[in-house]
Amino acid sequence: GDYLVTIEEKSKATFLRAYMNWRCMSAGRSRVCVRMVGHKMEESYSEALKEQMSVVEMPLSDPPLCISCCPVNGDLLVGCKNKLVMFCLKYHVINQNLTVLDFERSLILHIDNLIPAEVAFCARHIAITTELDVLILKLELVQQSADRTSQCAQGVSAPEKAVDGGVKDESPSTHPLQLELDEFVICQKPVELLGEESKLCEIPVTLESTELPTEDTKHFQVQYLLFRRFAPDQSPFGFCEETKLHSVQLLPVYQTGISATPYGETENKRKLLSLFCFFSLPHAGYLYSLGKLVELISTYQYSEKSEQAVLTPQFLHVITSQNLQCFTVRCSAAAARGEDPYIDTTVKACPPVTLDVCTLRMQLFIGPRAICHFKNHIILLTKADTEDITERRKPTRRMLSRKTDSIKSRTNSESEPGWNLYIINTVSTIQLYREMVEYSRTYENVKTESCIHLLSEAHLLVRAAIMDPHFLKSDEKEDLLRAFRESCAFLGDCYSRFDTKDYHLALPYYRMSGLSMTEVLKRLVSEGDEIQTYERGFIFYLTHSLNEDSNEELSEESGNKVLQIFYLADPVQLPDILCSPSMRNVCPLTAVKYLQKVEKMMPSVVLTLTKASLALKMGDLTMYEHEMQSYKETTLACGFLGQPRLLQQRKEGIVMPTEFAVHLKEMQPGLLVAATVALHENSKIELEEADTFFKMLCNSSENTVPQLLVDFWEALLVVSSQEKILQELLLRVTSQYVWRISKKQLPETKPLKTTEDLINSCSHFGLIVPWVTSIMSVGCSSDKDDHEDISRLQSLLCSQSINIASALPVLEPLTEAGYVGLTVRILCDTRLGKYEEAIDQLLSRCPDAAVFYAQHELKGDNQALWWNKLLPELCKRTRLTGNDCPVLISSLKETLSIVAMELELRDFLSLLPEDGTAAFFLPHLLHCSQRKLLT
Repeated sequence: GDYLVTIEEKSKATFLRAYMNWRCMSAGRSRVCVRMVGHKMEESYSEALKEQMSVVEMPLSDPPLCISCCPVNGDLLVGCKNKLVMFCLKYHVINQNLTVLDFERSLILHIDNLIPAEVAFCARHIAITTELDVLILKLELVQQSADRTSQCAQGVSAPEKAVDGGVKDESPSTHPLQLELDEFVICQKPVELLGEESKLCEIPVTLESTELPTEDTKHFQVQYLLFRRFAPDQSPFGFCEETKLHSVQLLPVYQTGISATPYGETENKRKLLSLFCFFSLPHAGYLYSLGKLVELISTYQYSEKSEQAVLTPQFLHVITSQNLQCFTVRCSAAAARGEDPYIDTTVKACPPVTLDVCTLRMQLFIGPRAICHFKNHIILLTKADTEDITERRKPTRRMLSRKTDSIKSRTNSESEPGWNLYIINTVSTIQLYREMVEYSRTYENVKTESCIHLLSEAHLLVRAAIMDPHFLKSDEKEDLLRAFRESCAFLGDCYSRFDTKDYHLALPYYRMSGLSMTEVLKRLVSEGDEIQTYERGFIFYLTHSLNEDSNEELSEESGNKVLQIFYLADPVQLPDILCSPSMRNVCPLTAVKYLQKVEKMMPSVVLTLTKASLALKMGDLTMYEHEMQSYKETTLACGFLGQPRLLQQRKEGIVMPTEFAVHLKEMQPGLLVAATVALHENSKIELEEADTFFKMLCNSSENTVPQLLVDFWEALLVVSSQEKILQELLLRVTSQYVWRISKKQLPETKPLKTTEDLINSCSHFGLIVPWVTSIMSVGCSSDKDDHEDISRLQSLLCSQSINIASALPVLEPLTEAGYVGLTVRILCDTRLGKYEEAIDQLLSRCPDAAVFYAQHELKGDNQALWWNKLLPELCKRTRLTGNDCPVLISSLKETLSIVAMELELRDFLSLLPEDGTAAFFLPHLLHCSQRKLLT
């Protein structure tokens, strides 16, 4: 729209001209400026340029044959013999109020032995056609090399061997049958090469950059996307005349909801989503998608020989000698899949790209010659022939009398016939959509695929309109969105009512329609019809909708109707359906009656648990106890795996406990914990979700940990095998034990397991070592209430499971907590290999336990600490206290007896203090000596 480019012929010379600022002429101003491409505008003419049209001469070394403008950025591609020339559109800012358009010749594509009949150019994609060949290329940006000269001309060579088995050209002197071959027409066989294979087409392309090299100069390389060669149509009488390609076009489709703006200003806001290529033979058209994969998505068969065709995102318009025909296209279906990854899931759907194309309408015109499209207008150029229409319709063997026919037509046309220009308003999308919906109702009661096909066409029609860049500014925006939702609802109805292999599509289409479950039930369920049958699509939709954590609650009437539907269609699902949050209002008595009928056919644990939950809802505790006693507790715990929503339901993403869970907390907390552990181990509930669940169940604050949650952590430690989860759990229970001990806080409920139970059932709780017991017996507290938490903490630290380095910050509050803190500190030092520090603390605080500690811990590589650390320390402390500390003396004697057993006599003697009493040490020396003699 910013410029018009023409190929003009005058005095047997061909010119390429661009008309800029052409709107001035339509406004009645007649000033015209003629200039060459790249000509620098003088400042003095700047103001005058606003009021005049510019004719820009674009010189070429060869006559231009065809042109194409890129609809994305306005660049121009000109086809000449054996080459294509690319002109970049430039915006020159003259001053604040004036911007002038110009072109810069930037790239030449040299293509040997190719005379382009038509070219199409869009987003650096190039489509070229000759009479029977199509070649689609893509210009890819490459990193700028340091050596600019090597980038100026880049070639793509083709393989030597022809893919179609054609004969290579040879000189007449080397070909003895040349004269005979002149009498024949040699046709190469049809070929279709997609993607990488299209490099084998034997059409080499060489790039020549014509821009002045700068730092911003773009460098390209060629990627082949498609090569297709057609063979002329054949008939018993020979070859059909004028069998050649026409109407090559590249169609861009933009991202939905991105507004269209003039070139250059906000080009980046308009994101190109998909690109399609169309080209046509006289009797067939071909539509390709040029995405990550290059693929043929539609083939069009025309009822008559076509003259020209134009592709839009919604329709394909084709002119023949007498008709303007309109076909559906599949561009929006392909583009939608490229845009939205959720299409073809349970969330969203779209009719398939492979859907058969339809002829929408056919309009009679006399002599259509050319067609183009703009928004909702078709511009048609016709030329009326003078020959009789009936004569033209007579069957003739035109192939056998080609020359005479052409001569006759020249002599009969005494004067040039008149030309007519028609501007046809296409039917608005909304109106056409409504017509198609109305027409589809003729098939509604027959329940055929024709109804689905028609509604799919209507849906694609609306979807294409919504994907149009001008959609956001459209007056029909709200109507189109409403029609889109309505078309989804109609398609949902079809897939629900019809017995079709794609019945599962009912779910995504209903979701896209925005209809609630109640509204869908009203659409599909007949009032008072007890013998109504329900197809798979409807059951599939209901099952998925009810299994989701929806906020929609069905009324009692609707809920009872759903029970009846599933009892008739799929009774096995009844327990699952009743656990849906949407079924909260269902009559429990009615639900139990249905379940009792199903139980006679197919009893199950889940069904029993569902009946128990309904009994609680009704307040029938007798029935509840009867149901819960039907299976063992372990079986019941596993039964909740089949339907976790019996215990917990999600509301706005938060796990909420059910009435059943509240009852179990009071009456069978062990079953509740076991069931939650089973859910976690089977990935039905996350650790954080379980925390929230138990806190809500026990009405605890966010920062308070109820005992039932600690019971859950302890039970999970028994069965979990994931190291990451284990360390998290160990830190959590440790933190809780420490908090209770330091705060002297008792659990609000009795723990489900004692310390002894945990030690016997869980490897992460170790046996409490004797020296810990010794310390605790010395410093036994009068307050025995926190004994369980202390022993659990000590048991955890006695095992090898917990990571002590990670636990140190958690244990910090207990470091000064008397003998409990002493055991914790020494256990940590021991796990960290700090044996000497542990011995010092024991000798200072509890020397009675020092030997117990050494006997248990100082083994193997650490045994030398007996004589290197413990013995000197005991001697030193005994010397300072004298005989006032019998504990130290007894510990020293025990240490001497151990050391005497381990060391040689000479080594043992060297360790004894020189100021000691000989009588004290003599028995141990004698024992060491006798041991040596015995060995």
